Amino acid sequence: MNSPDPTSSTASPLLGGNFTFPNTTLTVHRVGYGAMQLAGPGVFGPPRDHQAALAVLRRAVELGVNHIDTSDFYGPHVTNKLIREALHPYPENLVIVTKVGCERPADGSWQMARSREQLIEQVHGNLRNLGVDALDIVNMRMGGLEAPKDDPLEEQIAALADLKQQGLIKHIGLSHVTPWQLQQAQTMTEIVCVQNLYNLVNRADHAFIDSLAAQNIAYVPYFPLGGFSPIQSSGLNKIAESLGATPMQVALAWLLHRSPNILLIPGTSSVAHLEENLAAAEIDLSAKTLAELEAIAQG
Repeated sequence: MNSPDPTSSTASPLLGGNFTFPNTTLTVHRVGYGAMQLAGPGVFGPPRDHQAALAVLRRAVELGVNHIDTSDFYGPHVTNKLIREALHPYPENLVIVTKVGCERPADGSWQMARSREQLIEQVHGNLRNLGVDALDIVNMRMGGLEAPKDDPLEEQIAALADLKQQGLIKHIGLSHVTPWQLQQAQTMTEIVCVQNLYNLVNRADHAFIDSLAAQNIAYVPYFPLGGFSPIQSSGLNKIAESLGATPMQVALAWLLHRSPNILLIPGTSSVAHLEENLAAAEIDLSAKTLAELEAIAQG
């Protein structure tokens, strides 16, 4: 891999280039940071190392990250409070994207929470714990616990649209949704991003990404290494080794190559791993390597 030293403050200066959310002034580098792993085990409770969590956030911004993905149900409340402690007052160009639609009771389970009253409460919780007057982008988290479902979402989008009208939300996105749900939401308000499961071997959203790109709507994939079979993982490991990179770096580089509207939010609780992830933007995937990666996906 021909890349600069990832520990240098000048590593990956463009972080994959820029993307501007549609009809907004929000421009971010394509490689951002996902804060979920800053919470305790199972995304529940406080971090194992509070100071290390703060250091990751500060290092991310120091290296040029200006897109952080979070939610008040991570912890719950843990990651947002860490972000506030580490970075407030926030840099002018920092875009913080949060999501609503879920809650974490005392047993640590994940429970859907999508009534109008619950969503209003969650938005105010995000505002309070992040220490802001308005949220840059709020993603409405739909779908089941496993896969997106074509459930109606008018009640949820109406609630968020009202909060946007009040000035508490600047822009609205969707998470864990189908193309049909996007179309339904777009009849009610503008949607600036979609956050779904997608990676080299999980490509159910292949056509969806192209449709979003045509509309200049951001697509934010999660689980860049999720769902790989042992054989596929072995193949990816070999390609990564040949490039002098890690499997995660190659998986992230492939996503950047896939479409210009893809934004990455790899998460970690380690500064060293953070720097490694950000350096993925410098990996040049040749036509030969791309063909090898396609063969893995089809294997």
